[in-house]
Amino acid sequence: MLKSLPHVRGKLTANAPLKDQTWFRVGGHAEVLFSPKDAEDLAAFLAACPQEIPLTVIGVASNLLIRDGGVAGVVIKLGPAFASITTEGATLTAGAAALDLNIARAAQKARIAGLEFLSGIPGTLGGALRMNAGAHGGEIKDSVTSITALDRAGRSHTIPPQEMGFAYRHSAAPADWLFISATLQGRAASPETIAARMKDIAEARTAAQPIREKTGGSTFANPQGHKAWELIDKAGCCGLTIGGAKMSEKHCNFMINTGSATAADLEALGEEVRRRVHEQSGIELQWEIRRIGRKN
Repeated sequence: MLKSLPHVRGKLTANAPLKDQTWFRVGGHAEVLFSPKDAEDLAAFLAACPQEIPLTVIGVASNLLIRDGGVAGVVIKLGPAFASITTEGATLTAGAAALDLNIARAAQKARIAGLEFLSGIPGTLGGALRMNAGAHGGEIKDSVTSITALDRAGRSHTIPPQEMGFAYRHSAAPADWLFISATLQGRAASPETIAARMKDIAEARTAAQPIREKTGGSTFANPQGHKAWELIDKAGCCGLTIGGAKMSEKHCNFMINTGSATAADLEALGEEVRRRVHEQSGIELQWEIRRIGRKN
């Protein structure tokens, strides 16, 4: 495939392992992994890449399950050139590869309140935009004022949040858009007040979630009027195990790789939980974890 791809200033790697880039530590290889040097390099690649070659974008893979058979086509992983964070007044602009936690910390340093919730989301801004990530009373739709993305042809689009079709853990942005950056609006507050709120969030996560395990965040979205973990618990799935995959006993909406799990184990466990919850309650849980790639 490398011979059919355009020249880039970044790095193209054939048959690149992906498992160590994911929080679950499972999954196969990327047929080709592309790390663009900057936004111009990425735009030029998109414009020249043959349309029949599938493209997949990943961030820090904190909410991603890569299947054992790997990912066909080109996997694009944005690097440091896409992780800048700048502030002006109560406004913050960040690249799509900026960690949510780093955004929250930069906001705290700049005396910008309202973005503390991002400190409780283990991912990047790009992923937060794609799924309208939220935690601890905040969602990305509440703060974002402008989004910039590249389409499959390398064309740039800058749009307001109203055009993103944000809903609970969802955006209606075109599937082939690659987010580049976004601007967020907060409000003025003292660094001490912001730091106290971030401390509360960190303590709540540590107490309630298995953050030191090989996990991927919430497995399923909360159905309207229900909490996913309560449905999972009522269906007797807390601690349920398949192979090396287990539903956490600390928070049963979290899947854990106990050390020997395959992606197939984890996906099978999730599907078994969905089956049991539907059988017990009539409610069909929807995956919040994104699953990509080919099964073995």
